[in-house]
Amino acid sequence: QVQLVESGGGLVQAGGSLRLSCAASGRTFSSYAMGWFRQAPGKEREFVAAISRSGGSTYYADSGKGRFTISRDNAKNTVYLQMNSLKPEDTAVYYCAASRGYMSGNTFTYDYWGQGTQVTVSS
Repeated sequence: QVQLVESGGGLVQAGGSLRLSCAASGRTFSSYAMGWFRQAPGKEREFVAAISRSGGSTYYADSGKGRFTISRDNAKNTVYLQMNSLKPEDTAVYYCAASRGYMSGNTFTYDYWGQGTQVTVSS
């Protein structure tokens, strides 16, 4: 069982930056590929970024390429999402998720989810 707690969301102006964190419980964090997803009101949850167990491989949705960076610190049981050049369309609840399998952009491959953190980007 893995419990995930996101933090770092908030209100930011367009063009600004935020760094999201996701702290995981347990001693097997490095056994999980990790992902970030987001869900805006009235829309389906969508993939943002994923990272392999070791952190050596990453994968991004087109919407975040060049602006978002996913990273992890296995010693701290934490995964991060650095978001730069934020746009109003990035406004959403951001969720981190853990997968026993390989990193993926599909929600159904993730086994554990956090409660989410709100990101609001004003124009």
